[in-house]
Amino acid sequence: MHPYAAELSRELGIAPEQVDRTLALSAEGATVPFIARYRKEATGGLDEVQIQTLLDRASERAELDARRETILRTIEEQGKLTPELTRALQQARTRTELEDLYLPYKPKRRTRAAIAREKGLEPLADLLWKQEGRRGEDRDSRVRPFVDAGKGVEDLSAALAGARDICAERVTEDAVLRREAREVCARKGSLCSDVVSAKKGETTKFENYYGHEEPLSQAPSHRVLALLRGEEEGVLKVKLALPDDEVKGLLSGRVVTRPQSLFADELRAAVEDGWERLMGPSLESELRAELKARADKGAIGVFGDNLRHLLLAAPAGARAVLALDPGLRTGIKLVMLDNTGGVAEVATLYSERSADERARAAKVLAAVVQKHKPELIAVGNGTGSREAEGFVRDTLKAMGSQVSVVSVSEQGASIYSASEVAREEFPEMDVSLRGAVSIGRRLQDPLAELVKIDPKSIGVGQYQHDVDQGLLKKKLGEVVDSCVNAVGVDVNTASPQLLEHVSGVGPSLAKKLVAHRVAKGRFTTRRELLKVSGMGPKTFEQAAGFLRVRGPEPLDSSAVHPERYPVVERMAKDLGVDVAALVGNAGLVRQVDLKRYLSADLGAPTLQDILAELEKPSRDPRGDFTAPVMRDDLRTLEDVKEGMVLQGVVTNVTAFGAFVDVGVHQDGLVHVSQISTRFVKDPSEVVKVGDRLTVKVLTVDLARKRLALSVRAVQEGGTPGPSGKPAVGGAHGTRGVTTERPAARGAPPSRPNAPGPGRPAPIASGGNPDAKKKPEPFNNPFSKLKR
Repeated sequence: MHPYAAELSRELGIAPEQVDRTLALSAEGATVPFIARYRKEATGGLDEVQIQTLLDRASERAELDARRETILRTIEEQGKLTPELTRALQQARTRTELEDLYLPYKPKRRTRAAIAREKGLEPLADLLWKQEGRRGEDRDSRVRPFVDAGKGVEDLSAALAGARDICAERVTEDAVLRREAREVCARKGSLCSDVVSAKKGETTKFENYYGHEEPLSQAPSHRVLALLRGEEEGVLKVKLALPDDEVKGLLSGRVVTRPQSLFADELRAAVEDGWERLMGPSLESELRAELKARADKGAIGVFGDNLRHLLLAAPAGARAVLALDPGLRTGIKLVMLDNTGGVAEVATLYSERSADERARAAKVLAAVVQKHKPELIAVGNGTGSREAEGFVRDTLKAMGSQVSVVSVSEQGASIYSASEVAREEFPEMDVSLRGAVSIGRRLQDPLAELVKIDPKSIGVGQYQHDVDQGLLKKKLGEVVDSCVNAVGVDVNTASPQLLEHVSGVGPSLAKKLVAHRVAKGRFTTRRELLKVSGMGPKTFEQAAGFLRVRGPEPLDSSAVHPERYPVVERMAKDLGVDVAALVGNAGLVRQVDLKRYLSADLGAPTLQDILAELEKPSRDPRGDFTAPVMRDDLRTLEDVKEGMVLQGVVTNVTAFGAFVDVGVHQDGLVHVSQISTRFVKDPSEVVKVGDRLTVKVLTVDLARKRLALSVRAVQEGGTPGPSGKPAVGGAHGTRGVTTERPAARGAPPSRPNAPGPGRPAPIASGGNPDAKKKPEPFNNPFSKLKR
């Protein structure tokens, strides 16, 4: 049994055997997607989120043990390690507990207490600490022996001051006292902010945080990060207001146990000095760091959820797409893509320069449409997007064409166009045209195209540049890997950037797979993958189930793992057909008796997965694409009026609300208080990136280019939703919000979002206060798991 099995079992609420087997699989090199999909019998059916949580906690526990060993060794080298201290260090279960115990032995700068010890005042400090003697006794006679001008102790006051410094440091370094003070501060401290003197009277985006105060324990992640950004930009001063008097009273009560002792007043003064000068500032720094870490975790979680839903947006699929990257001065960059994403034609249209230029641009556009017959037209949603959409719609109307025009997020397209990946794909193409290619391809297949861009540049996060970059990179990498493996990858068409996220593959092997198919031709079976250098048996085991190969073997294009081909062959034989006849034949599949194929290493969960895949082979969990419909008469923020009821697509979900694209350049904000008629603490409970909402316009702020929207007002007014249904109760029952999503098939742990790309909103920088609410309890991903 793994040494952490019992502890993690208690903490996460799963059986020790599940912990042990999952950690063993990971230690053997198995990836999270592989374990979740193909080793359900071993893990007891843990999903990706649960497995990742378990592995993260095991890693944190290992780091804690490593730190423990370092501390034990360091104290032992000092010759100060006692059995009691060893026992306390071994029993510590958090990094904070360890560091508190280590604090007295930690190398530090030359402190006032250290100087006092050098002057020989430690015995006097012991006298204060032990609280000997009673009031009325001759105090001076006890202190006088420590007066020594040669050592810098000029008089009685200097001797007592040095002794107080030593006692103050003892208070600060006492692990029990420090823990109690920390608990009080965390429970009763406040987070405060105000405008700096130099900015008083100025209008800034942080005005909502002037004179702001709220309980430290209840500060939500987005507000913490907004305050810290305001501080970083020199607008706000942020501090923690700690309950000083209460903590000093607590510490004095713990330390000064004999109030009538001879040096009680001196000891009490030392305690208060220790808090004000040492422990208080130290705990404020600690609590501020913990607050930031908590805020980072919350923001990164929001970013990860949004990214998952964006990557799993329903693809338009193998359709010819005309892609346009709008530009007012530089013109619209046009790229015609065939149904495989290949470039068929490029052009630049100057529709906004003059009437003559617009007429010429319309002729070029009409000719391209007539020649290539695109099924969809993708228009990037950046500067000039509404003008470009209007120009395209006018041209299509004049020529009698019914091609759907779709607004597509161009967040990150410019980064892709200048990247090494884009240069390798299109070495001769102008950088501005590459952006149009990215816009068109992300409509055809968002996942395949967006993996080429750093996730931080996609624009669905919250303060992503302010959070811990290491943790952000780890989380977003896990999300991308999860999405790629949930969908599966055609090894004969996938880019290296997509292949590298397949379980067990990585960047190096991904390039080798592409190089092999270029040199030798397309793969015809999964077994041929073993011919590629670096694709050994272990890597093949991890990757094969997620790599699709279309060829003579029908199972090679499915999610059935090659190790399970024999059981499928037995099923087919028992039914009197060959495997090809069984795959995709729902009637035959439903005749399979699972009990006949159960074995020690093959249980019902995996068999049920196999049957589901046989019934609908190569199914895409992302659902079916339908183009969102926007009002043609709304092109700028000036066209939007208060009271309008509009259809929109959710482009970003934050802790304080959801941003919605209603067809103008600025996304509107549905504040969390306006998302539903019922109480909603976390917007992600009810809306996801890509959802379509019916919203009512509350306010239009042209000066600050802000649009306030409400779902709640629509529900209360009974306005029809996007499907003609009342927008009360909604398509998702008790969630109380009408949203439209295509039905997802075989969704991964975090439910994929619906239709079509939207427009990622800019990162909110403040000015979005929400109501103060009690903190949400920790959401344990294992809480519903049966042992």
